[in-house]
Amino acid sequence: MKSTNSEVLVVNEDVATRQAVCRNLGVSLDRVVEAETGLEAIQVLQTVPIRLVVMDADIGEIDGWRLTRLIRSGIYRCESKVPIILVTKNWCERVTRITAREFGINHLLCSDNLSHLPELVESSLVGPMTGLLSPRLLVVEDNIDNAELVKRILRNRFSVELATDGTTGLAAWLEGRHDLVLLDVMLPGISGPEILEAILRIDPKQPVVIMTAHSTMELAQEMVSKGAVDFVSKPFRAEQLRKVCELASCREDYLVSQSQFAARLHELQERTEEYRKVSEEHQRLLDNLSTVILKLDSAGCIVFLSQAWTRLTGYSIESSLGQKLTSYLGPDILLRQSNNLKKLFRLLAGELHQCELEIPLRTSHEDILWLACKLDAISEDDAGLTFFGYLDDISKRKQAQQQLEFLAMHDYLTGVNNRHYFDKVIEQMNASAARDRESHALLYIDLDHFKVVNDTFGHNHGDIVLQDIASLLRSRVRKSDVLCRIGGDEFAVLVHKCAPGHAKKTADLLRALVHGYRYSHAGQQVATSCSIGISEIDGKADTSNDYMKQADMALYVAKRRGRNMVHCYHPEDRESADLRASISWASRFRQALEEDRIFLLFQPVMHIASGSVAYYEALVRLRLPDLGVVSPAAFIPALEESGDMPLLDHWVISRCIELLRQYPSLQQVAINLSAQAFRDEKLVTLVKQLLLQHQVEPQRIIFELTESASMSNVIATQQMIEQLQKIGCSFSLDDFGTGFSTFSYLKQFPAQSVKVDGSFITQVDVSREDQAVVRAITQVASALGKQTVAEYVEEKRVFDMLPKLGIDYAQGYFVGRPIAIEEILQTDEQNCCARL
Repeated sequence: MKSTNSEVLVVNEDVATRQAVCRNLGVSLDRVVEAETGLEAIQVLQTVPIRLVVMDADIGEIDGWRLTRLIRSGIYRCESKVPIILVTKNWCERVTRITAREFGINHLLCSDNLSHLPELVESSLVGPMTGLLSPRLLVVEDNIDNAELVKRILRNRFSVELATDGTTGLAAWLEGRHDLVLLDVMLPGISGPEILEAILRIDPKQPVVIMTAHSTMELAQEMVSKGAVDFVSKPFRAEQLRKVCELASCREDYLVSQSQFAARLHELQERTEEYRKVSEEHQRLLDNLSTVILKLDSAGCIVFLSQAWTRLTGYSIESSLGQKLTSYLGPDILLRQSNNLKKLFRLLAGELHQCELEIPLRTSHEDILWLACKLDAISEDDAGLTFFGYLDDISKRKQAQQQLEFLAMHDYLTGVNNRHYFDKVIEQMNASAARDRESHALLYIDLDHFKVVNDTFGHNHGDIVLQDIASLLRSRVRKSDVLCRIGGDEFAVLVHKCAPGHAKKTADLLRALVHGYRYSHAGQQVATSCSIGISEIDGKADTSNDYMKQADMALYVAKRRGRNMVHCYHPEDRESADLRASISWASRFRQALEEDRIFLLFQPVMHIASGSVAYYEALVRLRLPDLGVVSPAAFIPALEESGDMPLLDHWVISRCIELLRQYPSLQQVAINLSAQAFRDEKLVTLVKQLLLQHQVEPQRIIFELTESASMSNVIATQQMIEQLQKIGCSFSLDDFGTGFSTFSYLKQFPAQSVKVDGSFITQVDVSREDQAVVRAITQVASALGKQTVAEYVEEKRVFDMLPKLGIDYAQGYFVGRPIAIEEILQTDEQNCCARL
């Protein structure tokens, strides 16, 4: 809005509406003066040069209409033509508009549409004054003198427009759609009746008054029957003309007002009917609720109840009204158990505004129900403090609560305590040991090869074995000790007040007990055993979880020493150190995976006969903040131990296929697979999805598997190779020769190439034994249609020996070091052989 020094007066009795108006004015609030009533507004108008008034009609003894008359009289410091905007909430639009026009209001606005207020304020303050204009009158009269006479008589009441013939008059009406038409009957061009017919055909509600020099009743009736609202005879008198036109104008106002009133009345009737239906529906819902809705008076007596009260308690509503709610509570023993019952009395005393509690209620049949009760205190002027709320039957929940509490602390299968209860007790033991300088013990029990039971007999029989072993263990622990099942086939015993020597004896007893158990089914019998790790709970650990870690490490030692053994944790155990290192590397790998600190290098493999790079082998590396670049030898054993190798296999495969898509010049890549990959049911599906997603030809991938990995599970390896070869991928047998007795397995694996282990290559130029092994491998491979690759080719003398032994490909530092993908693109593949 343009800057102005105008003062704006806002008059409204409702504070919220007045403040809303002020916020929506679009002018700086320091230019606004507020008044609550008409009398206050008069005081402002007498002292302040107001430039705009925004007010409601209902503003006290001096209402908005009377205040407008006073302003228009020019008795205040403002101009008599100061713009006035009427903002009101309750109005009949047509009546209010007519009244506003008569009183000189410039603009009307409903308080629900305050967003339009800035436009009206701007047009009122900085533009020419506009507002509610006088009714527009079209006079169609061919006699100029008569037309001018009509204009002089009516110009104070109407905005008059003249037309001197029928054609011009009809065109003027079509363009302007006037509020009233004064139409002569006899006109040149188009006659008055023809114009009347044309107008009413377009707008049947258009008021038209006929002027005629033939004041016969027949003519008047004819014109009115055709749609004219009235007629006036010529020569007419001024007073007569004013009265007829005023009545015609008011008739339209009345019809519109009546229509608006009828519409409002119809809307009110519809809403009343809707409220009645909603009320009845709510009553039906209330009657059918299983929850009791109630109201209490300030003394705690019942003043309202829903039908659910009778269904729930057996008491009738009539007999219960006026009774204190507390008179239905009991018995005393349950009331004492309901510790929060005092909240109810504090609420009734006015000390609380709301309370939620569980209370026992005695039914008419002397049964006891437990109810969830919620009450809110409401202040009512005529009744003081009252209370609204509800009652819900929670008896079944109460009955199930003990069962739930039991299940929350016990294992559902074996009935012994669960991991949640274990965590609570070991924390208490840790605190007790630190406080009282007592020693306790944790026995961590793991069943050996329990998977065999599930695989042999099925999981249902495995569950029976677990239940039997839990019963055996429970029969041998003291009442003061705690037996828990903390995993699938893992148990723990927390031995209370126990020296390390006694803990070892207890563990040996439990181990022997499990070892003596046999399970038989369908003529088959399976023996069981367990490994037990012991840690002393001495109160010196930072957290109770540290004891679990110690017991886990001791269990690891027991398993590594042959299983069916007991071992007490000792910080200097070599096996424990290995386990900690393994856990550390597995954790570092997972963190590196999350932080994207794993990357690939690519080492070229040369075709010896042509001297060109045949393909590249992908080699994985970690980049750690404290150690820099780490090779696989440091972390792969830990991943194999922790079972995380599938994470690495999936990452390498995904990254290689992505790079093959990004770099078409990277013609073929070899990817190493771990032994665990051949037990990974998701691997083949993953390869298919990635090849399809990145649109990479499967022939560009060579999967390498080590000889030892392939021998660990021949059948699974064969199946995996067959599935991946169906896709189109190639295979190479890596590190071949380390298990030399496996020559016969070469024909079982449809690998296209064999990598001779580097231990036979590094000294092959001087060692006759290595030469004999390599020559044997190449001859067998050649006979089976497989090519051979030599690893660890680091010297020219070694490289020169390879063709003589029948080797087809070479890989090693002499051929090329592992490099990043970017370096491959910058270097011509022939450069790797420049030293040949």
